[in-house]
Amino acid sequence: MHTLLLRSLLALTLLISAVSSADSDPVKSQTQAFIFTAIPDQDESHLQARFNKVADYLQRQLGVEVLYIPVKSYAAAVTAFRNNQVQLAWFGGLSGVQARRLVPGSQAIAQGFEDQFFSSYFIAHRSSGLSKSETLPAAMAGKSFTFGSKGSTSGRLMPEYYIRQQLGDSPDKLFSTVGYSGDHSRTIALVQSGAYQIGAVNYQVWESELAAGKIDTSKVSVIWQTPSYPDYQWTVRGDVNAIWGDDFQARLTTALLQMKDPDLLASFPRSAFVSADNHLYQPIVDTAIAIGLIDPNQ
Repeated sequence: MHTLLLRSLLALTLLISAVSSADSDPVKSQTQAFIFTAIPDQDESHLQARFNKVADYLQRQLGVEVLYIPVKSYAAAVTAFRNNQVQLAWFGGLSGVQARRLVPGSQAIAQGFEDQFFSSYFIAHRSSGLSKSETLPAAMAGKSFTFGSKGSTSGRLMPEYYIRQQLGDSPDKLFSTVGYSGDHSRTIALVQSGAYQIGAVNYQVWESELAAGKIDTSKVSVIWQTPSYPDYQWTVRGDVNAIWGDDFQARLTTALLQMKDPDLLASFPRSAFVSADNHLYQPIVDTAIAIGLIDPNQ
């Protein structure tokens, strides 16, 4: 615990000074810590354990100090990336698109194997009377509904797209109440408790919590699964080579793609990481523009 506390304090100190420390002094540039973050899609303790392991792995592979810093929201992750407070981030599809639009030259460099064909689950409390369906049930209308974070691809963007496409109206007009839980674990808990009758959730978080015995399927169940779409990815700023050397981005990409430790991969959970690029996420851009989450003129 003492080590984790010291590490967190050091990371916060470096976060505050990250921009000013990246000056023209070559000695300072070589000793600057490489900092990354991740969207807070689950509870903080789970994320801290996962990404401290990633930091240790990357530090061994890259030969520079690597630190993970937590953020409180999806928007905060994008802001930290824009402000060069972090140089690498584990983003969802939408947050990655938003970040790369704000930082010219930034690149999606790796995604989970499963992220090539991600999906969302619509889940419902038993009081809703809804059951599993091949299409999005029209009987959802008039019930209470919660998304995850407003910036979530699997918890908001794609579910809202399919709601509009298949039910023909906006969530605010279709449902009696619309909420935003903040993360997928919270969405499951809210629907399971009956606080909301229906919710949209990352399918992997659902499957992980189901396997861990955290879901009571007598109270909450999956009623529909979306078609697949590209989602999570590692995105890096385009200026990292100027600080850590001409081959740094290439070495970072190799380190992520060669992450083979089953325990580390299971914490995501992913079976492997595969190459990615910005072009793969054009469907996310198109969807976000279609429902008004991204201004095509910006």
